[in-house]
Amino acid sequence: MKNKRLIKICGLRDTENIRAVSALGIDLTGFIFWPGSPRHVRTSDILPEAEPSGFRPGRVGVFVDQEVSLIVQTARQARLSHLQLHGHESPSEIARLRAALQRTGLEQVGIIKAISVEKAADLDLRRYDVCRPDLWLFDTKCAGRGGSGKKFDWSVLESYHGPVPFLLSGGIGPGDAQALNSLQHPMLAGIDLNSRFETAPGIKDVDLLRGFIHQLHFNSSSDLTIHP
Repeated sequence: MKNKRLIKICGLRDTENIRAVSALGIDLTGFIFWPGSPRHVRTSDILPEAEPSGFRPGRVGVFVDQEVSLIVQTARQARLSHLQLHGHESPSEIARLRAALQRTGLEQVGIIKAISVEKAADLDLRRYDVCRPDLWLFDTKCAGRGGSGKKFDWSVLESYHGPVPFLLSGGIGPGDAQALNSLQHPMLAGIDLNSRFETAPGIKDVDLLRGFIHQLHFNSSSDLTIHP
């Protein structure tokens, strides 16, 4: 997985901004379907014409402790490639979601489970062995549901020895390229960018993103299957 890392940009809302961000050649775009977020979207907000002709990054839908039936319906309507569960979803709930995706012909849709991280013990995820997601997303532990704009101590990543690859999230900003390039964890699948690259909630600074991505020593398009 070394040097083949994904770039996910989350919290997109505006059609023109989605088009411009997608044109950067990133791997995944993220859309928050949780009404409690200032970046909340509806399926009608992410139209096909919002993306460049001939290329579409994988679409990640973000949900927080929402009903399986709603998640599956949104996955179909919005043509999502991944579902990101950002609440307190248990292994049994992940199993129910997988079963529902299979019943409805959406078995190719991947599942990302967000984990709030503060200390090494937070990365003991053996309770999920009965039903693992396809990816973890390690975010900074905070009072809300992510979006704190703050980092956790990345040195605790050394405590993670599980078989599921992860995306690194939480307060990654324009000055972090060198530190990210030096991270060598074998299960680091990529990064998730959001609030530190915004001009307003849900509106990304495309020039800032372009310059940052140029500094990364990532080869876009990982070995992971990211498209439906």
